[in-house]
Amino acid sequence: MQNRRAAREAALKSIYAVEVGRNSTQDVTKNIIKDTFRDDRDSIKFAEKLLLITVDYASDHDNIIEDHIKNWEVHRLAIIDKLILRMAISELLFFDEIPTKVTINEAIELAKSYSTRKSGNFVNGILDAVLSTLKKENRINKKGRGLIEASSHQ
Repeated sequence: MQNRRAAREAALKSIYAVEVGRNSTQDVTKNIIKDTFRDDRDSIKFAEKLLLITVDYASDHDNIIEDHIKNWEVHRLAIIDKLILRMAISELLFFDEIPTKVTINEAIELAKSYSTRKSGNFVNGILDAVLSTLKKENRINKKGRGLIEASSHQ
């Protein structure tokens, strides 16, 4: 895999194209993800899985986000912030091999690069609260060397 950050960026662009541009997941997989990574099958697989899970669970993830934003509504969030939060929640819940700290740090970096000046702090705060809740609900299941212990202390 070339780079997971590049795969996350391609997934974010793809999710944006689906959400805002009303493109199909098949079109964005072909025109954004596969075009970006050509022969890097691992990056294509990672970005495509992240895209599909994030799109499939958008309303569930929005409910999780809604529970953690004070005096605000999900539909009023900056679109990129909302998509980054959805994507990070997808990683927290469905990517057993990725440490929670990595997911949150990557989401913060995406927010800094693609959204507003204050988005990194906003995304960090929301994801910290979401992670705490998901842990209490026993919904975080990390597997692999170093992840089991790490996920219980983060």
